[in-house]
Amino acid sequence: MLPMSKQEKMRVIAARFPKSSVAELEEIAKEEHVDKSTVIARALQRYIKDWKLEMALTLYREGKVTLWKAAKIATLSLWEMMDIIKQRKIPMQYTYEDFKEDFEAALKEK
Repeated sequence: MLPMSKQEKMRVIAARFPKSSVAELEEIAKEEHVDKSTVIARALQRYIKDWKLEMALTLYREGKVTLWKAAKIATLSLWEMMDIIKQRKIPMQYTYEDFKEDFEAALKEK
């Protein structure tokens, strides 16, 4: 789970949920000894992380981004992304040009 920065400004948003979801939300908050807003924030952070990963994998699978770029989109390390691609049995689409681009990007990161 991504910790929220103490410097990050919080904003209030309103949302409507089915009664059954609110009951489950309240149960989770009670079990974890936190307020409902914390549970919702954690769930949203998890969803955003999952969404970024799925988007990165789709773009990589379609050949629209390199492995390095997919890792950046998903906010993962190159090695983590490679492991996920291997676990999901996504064919590696890695050309010499992709390697060269990723290598140059990695050098700029240092």
